[in-house]
Amino acid sequence: MPTYITLWNYTQQGIENIEGSPDRLDAAMDLIESLGGELKGFYLTMGQYDVVTVIEMPDDDAAAKLLLRLGQSGNISGETLKAWPEADYRDLIANLP
Repeated sequence: MPTYITLWNYTQQGIENIEGSPDRLDAAMDLIESLGGELKGFYLTMGQYDVVTVIEMPDDDAAAKLLLRLGQSGNISGETLKAWPEADYRDLIANLP
């Protein structure tokens, strides 16, 4: 399954309601699973971003549905990177035209 790394920031609304964040994470995990995906990693971070997630989803459409629904909450905003694991990276390089 494709991997997506998202760099998240809490919005003003999200930080004002930070106590509800664990419940929102649980709901997000349920949504990920309902779309056929899996949360591979969740990290609270210090620096430019507040949270980093690593999620596997069946395809780009499922990932887009997830990200749109999560963003709709108004508690977070994110920047998503599609990631290729090392084996796929090596295959891509080996098969360059």
